[in-house]
Parts: sequence; C-alpha cells; structure tokens
Amino acid sequence: MIIDGHVHVWPDKIARRALATPSQRIRRFGDGTVTAAREAMARAGVDHAICLAVADAPERLDAANRFVGGLPDPFIGFGTVHADRTPEENLASLREHGCRGVKVHPLFQGYALDDRRLWNILEALEGEFVCVFHVGPEQPGEPNVLAPPRMLADIARAFPNLDIVAAHLGGYHVMDEALEHLIGLPIYLDTSWPPSIATVGPARVRSVIERHGPDRVVFATDWPMADPAEEIAAIEALRLPPEHTEAILGGNLARLLGL
Repeated sequence: MIIDGHVHVWPDKIARRALATPSQRIRRFGDGTVTAAREAMARAGVDHAICLAVADAPERLDAANRFVGGLPDPFIGFGTVHADRTPEENLASLREHGCRGVKVHPLFQGYALDDRRLWNILEALEGEFVCVFHVGPEQPGEPNVLAPPRMLADIARAFPNLDIVAAHLGGYHVMDEALEHLIGLPIYLDTSWPPSIATVGPARVRSVIERHGPDRVVFATDWPMADPAEEIAAIEALRLPPEHTEAILGGNLARLLGL
C-alpha cells in the first residue's frame, strides 16, 4: 500500500485562484482539482491520499472541513482548525464532517505555533486527531518566526498523546534546525519537499531517516507542488532495506490511521 500523506485539493471553482500566486521555484504538477489529483495518484500507483485543508480565516473553517470530509476514496480528509474559533467549535466541525486529522499552517493562518489559543485547541485534539504541522519558512532565508522547529518540539513535549506529523522533514529550508530540535522526538516526519525530496540529496535524507527511525517517517508529496511518481522513485532510490521503504511509503501511515 502506498499512501501520500500530504496532498492539497480545492473545489473546482476556486482551485485556479488557490494556485494563482506564482512561485519562483516550484512548478505545478496539476491544477489542484479532485479530478487531477485522482489521475496523478492513479498514474503513480498511490492507493490513498491524505488531503489537507487550511482555513485562512475563522469563518472558512466549516466550508473547508465540509469539502475535505466529503471527498470520496481514495482520499482521506484532514480538516483544519483556527485559533480564532474555540476548541469546542473546532472539534465540533471536525467531527461533524468526518475529518480524520487536521493541518496547521501558521504561514497561511497568521498565528505562531506557540500561540496559546492554538495550544488550547491541540489539548482538545489530543488522543483523537492526527495533526500535520507545516514547519519552516516559505522561501529559503526568510524569517521563520511563526513555524520554527523548536516551537513544534515544545508542542510535542507539552502534548505527549498528540499524534504529530511534522511536514517537510521537520523544517522546510531549515534542515539544520529540524535536526537539532525534532530528530528523535516521538513524532512523525513527512518527506514532502517541493519541488522534490531528491533535491535534498539521498545521503542526507538517508541520514535523517536513520537517525529519526524509519518507523517514524511517512511518504508525502505536497501535490500539486511535486509529482507523486517522481517522489516515489526518489524514496526507492534511497536504497533502504525493503521493509523500511515499504513502511515509509505506506505502512507507517496505515498503522497510524488504522487502515
């Protein structure tokens, strides 16, 4: 089983607008619609894709959760929370719409990982929902005041029963910080690194996996910012023991989600 743990899709009528912001480095591998995502996953041999919602304003919480929670197989909907809504409101929305987990993206949501309003929500999520966190700045060299690895390390220590997935190997563009603060903690790291995990270099990726533990690393692409087939090939090219490759490509997420 192959599970992509980090996919973004939008309703057809807003997908174009969601992807309208140009990027100097990252090419799009699809238009962000459900149809395009399904086709990309099928071509790559992906069995399930976790689709992550992000509400950039509190009033968009329910619409975002309703959309991802209603996606058909092979998609698994991870909803969103927002610090401007109460813990009770966030939980009610996730439960109502059948979301299996949540995505927290400080850069788009406008609050830091150490915001105590967020911590109150995380306390309510603990033991019920898997939480995927964006970590790192949007571009190399930019200030990283909202989502540094050390803040996620504080969350991991404060909420030991929270199932945490740190996106982008624990720190997009700040790998050294991720190695310092997150490696070895009882959290999962996802392998998404647009435009490709291959750009990190196989030796460094292998080192991260070996130090953190292959049972705590999960395959992810950040589609449509990366191509699933190329990312699977990059993981296979690491030449890890076959059982470790299988665990990363799907086994670890299957266990985490009880699939």
